[in-house]
Amino acid sequence: IVSFIENDIVTKLPLYNKKVLITAGPTYEAIDPVRFIGNHSSGKMGFELAKSAANLGATVYLISGPSNEKITHSLVYRYNVVSAEEMYQEAHKHYQSVDIAILSAAVADYKPKEISATKIKKSSDCMTIEMVQTKDILASLGKQKENQFLVGFALETNNEIENATIKLQKKNLDLIVLNSLQDKGAGFKNETNKVTIIDKFEKISEFSLKSKAEVAEDIFKEILNRIYV
Repeated sequence: IVSFIENDIVTKLPLYNKKVLITAGPTYEAIDPVRFIGNHSSGKMGFELAKSAANLGATVYLISGPSNEKITHSLVYRYNVVSAEEMYQEAHKHYQSVDIAILSAAVADYKPKEISATKIKKSSDCMTIEMVQTKDILASLGKQKENQFLVGFALETNNEIENATIKLQKKNLDLIVLNSLQDKGAGFKNETNKVTIIDKFEKISEFSLKSKAEVAEDIFKEILNRIYV
């Protein structure tokens, strides 16, 4: 009886039988076997998005860079990656089969051109590392988009709305979630976040500072309002 009731509840959830791809956390780009280039992303926002999607009945493919965040949900499948290249490959592996893709990971824009096979020894006061661009996961998925609802994130420090809108259009997104480092309590390593959501018609929705769990719920409300119109 309990199983029947549970299954009945699940089938009535708005994302039942839908698949959602979510990227989370940072990427680490190796310099040598010891050192890497990374960022301060904890992955918490992406993990909260994964929980929210699963609670709405979706099957979730969570692709996470190095993160201490944990998740235990029968509908969430976690794939651990390290580098931008690994995240690119894993995201493309699942993208064609999903209905919604949310790329919240803080992927490195650049990586060292050459990775030393041995630890680089200190030999002078300065060291120069030649960098090359990583593959743009969001732009690539935007080009391949068919029926997927594609959501990106933008972390900005100035001209926030303008820069986020350009990214939204350039990468063929349906929604972009804007974080500003000018907002206290938002961004990396916080339990809270303050976001502005812009859709492809440039409708802007601003939200107050909230817990990241609440922000995840707000993001999915915005998505549901657009895919079920």
